[in-house]
Amino acid sequence: MASFRLCRSRYSGHDRQASVPTWRAPRVFAARHHRRDERPADVSAVEGLIREAFAGKPYSGGNEADIMAGLRRAGAATVALVAEDGEGALVGQIVFSPVTIEGRPSDWHALGPVAVKPERQGQGIGAALIEAGLARLARLGSAGCVLLGDPGYYRRFGFRRMERLRVDDLPAEYLMARPADGVEPSGTLAFHPAFGVGA
Repeated sequence: MASFRLCRSRYSGHDRQASVPTWRAPRVFAARHHRRDERPADVSAVEGLIREAFAGKPYSGGNEADIMAGLRRAGAATVALVAEDGEGALVGQIVFSPVTIEGRPSDWHALGPVAVKPERQGQGIGAALIEAGLARLARLGSAGCVLLGDPGYYRRFGFRRMERLRVDDLPAEYLMARPADGVEPSGTLAFHPAFGVGA
């Protein structure tokens, strides 16, 4: 699982009808689970899930749960989904939030954090959440999605390096985008202040 870590010192690791991108992610096997919107009653479980998923990971900044909490408090969790198993226990989560480009509000969104319980990783749950979240963004009319992560993993979802897009003080090779209509963004991008960087 790739991290959505944002740190200045080091780096690792509503509905409106809209045209859906022609690109399609390859179908992946996902262990039996149900995806739905995050609910207020999920807050504590989601926080614990995120902390557990990122605990001890070399690419973790240790602040992923705090980022999620900050986005939620600010009303900036544009799309927040969870995955639960057959018994109703949460096994995964994902959130998408708005970004600015050149200091101005945009129709672009950032992916992350995304987390899956350690014992359920490698079963396609994270990939299914990513696909579901991107589909929701498309229905909302989002111009596209950006992230900081492992290119080798996220290319399968249509993300690619955008030469004209940058984030101050962060490595360009990990910044990837997936335009909804093929139009590449240009300029300096800033994540929501909850991330504590590029804002």
